[in-house]
Amino acid sequence: MTPPVKFLADSMLGRLSKWLVLLGFDSRCVGRKGESDCALLEMAQAEGRVFLTRDANIPEVRGLTKVVVTPAGFEDQLKFVLASLALKADRGRLFSRCTVCNVELQTLSREDALPRVPPLVAELDTAFFRCPGCGKLYWNGTHTANTVAKLERMGIFG
Repeated sequence: MTPPVKFLADSMLGRLSKWLVLLGFDSRCVGRKGESDCALLEMAQAEGRVFLTRDANIPEVRGLTKVVVTPAGFEDQLKFVLASLALKADRGRLFSRCTVCNVELQTLSREDALPRVPPLVAELDTAFFRCPGCGKLYWNGTHTANTVAKLERMGIFG
């Protein structure tokens, strides 16, 4: 079985990286002023990640997959990356990672979640999840349904 694809996106692709995380991919966005392209490429290679950039002038590195993302809008960028790498979005992986720190979420019992969520959320019949990295809580609400609908409109699921 092939290991799952992991991404390292440069700072120009932060929104794309977040949507890859929503789809369940391990995706980090990095790059600060003064950080060299070489440092980013080395980081991607050391971590076994596909490097995503909009900069066509970044050199090729042997053994590293680099995708130069040419579309401007994040919806087209997301479709472009998935198509470029022949990846399929898996509905079962949706919302499985923390959008803050990219760690895989853990199921949280309803009893443990209820004291930590707003009163209206406590009334929902939903599962709860917690990020073991940063502690952020997640649950299914209208935002979840809206995101799934957007991904369907985009044709991400085929």
